[in-house]
Amino acid sequence: MEKNVGGSDRIGRLALAAALLLIGSRYRDRTIGTLAFIAGSDLLATAIIQRCPVNAVLGIDTCDSSQ
Repeated sequence: MEKNVGGSDRIGRLALAAALLLIGSRYRDRTIGTLAFIAGSDLLATAIIQRCPVNAVLGIDTCDSSQ
């Protein structure tokens, strides 16, 4: 699998994931909290593995090409 998430895209995903996970844990007994937790988990996973299926479908590559 080729990486397609890097640089500021990866940092932004990590920051947004942290915020969504915090919201999800705060409101875990509500639907919005569950949805926020799921979205945050997905963003965290794509930032860690540096691979996003949506980016692949759209042809977006934010990784440094020299790697």
